[in-house]
Amino acid sequence: MVAQVVEALRVIEDGAYLDGTFGRGGHARRVLERLGAEGRLLLMDKDPDAIAVAERTLGADPRVAIRRGSFAALADWDLARTGLDGVLFDLGVSSPQLDVAERGFSFGKDGPLDMRMDPDAGESAAEWLARADEREIADVLWTYGEERMSRRIARAIVARRGEAPLTRTAELAELIAAVVPRGRQARSKQEIHPATRSFQAIRIHVNRELADLEAGLDAAHAVLKPGGRLAVISFHSLEDRIVKRFIAGRAKAPPGNRRLPAAEDFEPTLHAIGGAQKADAAEIAANPRARSAVLRVAEKPGLVIRDSGFDESGNVANGEPNGRGPASLLRITNHESPIPAAAELRP
Repeated sequence: MVAQVVEALRVIEDGAYLDGTFGRGGHARRVLERLGAEGRLLLMDKDPDAIAVAERTLGADPRVAIRRGSFAALADWDLARTGLDGVLFDLGVSSPQLDVAERGFSFGKDGPLDMRMDPDAGESAAEWLARADEREIADVLWTYGEERMSRRIARAIVARRGEAPLTRTAELAELIAAVVPRGRQARSKQEIHPATRSFQAIRIHVNRELADLEAGLDAAHAVLKPGGRLAVISFHSLEDRIVKRFIAGRAKAPPGNRRLPAAEDFEPTLHAIGGAQKADAAEIAANPRARSAVLRVAEKPGLVIRDSGFDESGNVANGEPNGRGPASLLRITNHESPIPAAAELRP
């Protein structure tokens, strides 16, 4: 969804942007193409392999700054605290992580049962499965994987580790497949592997993905400039639900209750830009993983337009506006913007 993301961020030449999930840099490079000499691009990722790619491919560009770590802590970065015109999160595990067996994310490739996006932080999946009790394992599988056979799988894991520790992805996948009928995992008449939901759940738990997402959304909201945009790509309903509720909670007043005192006037601090967007057929054909992607975009109220060409009444002054030039500013704090893109995301 690279083109949709770049359009959603509405990149300006001298703006400051943060890609909190660099991966292999597809989004970052497209943003950088639109930045001028005064623009700034901040790159973050938990994964040391992703950071190595960022430093090798973009580290020499003076407009780029790179930091290894979770986007949950982006507000701790001095360069981010000065204010950003756009923030991007592309959630979940990346294709390169899935393709490397040694990272332990995929049951399709046998490897160490690790699953950590940052292999230097926290405990691995194998370590967690070796110490967690049956109830905790079942709760994680149900909460993060929506696995209806969670108790049966947890019971099998605990029984198996009593004989020998689970240390390989293939071992765990085979154990789950032995206790979960494939038919129970069918979706849209296409079978998925019985271990799919469990692997997702364990990965989310080990990496604290949902907790980091909640913290990262708060951090992004805090550092966005007026008119700045937040773009988030989710790959499953748990992530998307958090993003949707986060935006709605800051864009819409909570419903009233006649039994309670009237609340103070609600002042929105975000505005949703369009609804949920999906990848088009061409992208899904090129990258089947994109079929699950959902993009949501929000904007912080109060748009700053550099040398807008509009006078204080919103009328065109001195010819056509060009969006560049001297540092004269027009701040629009309502929704009667003369620029349609400030109110709606183009398809």
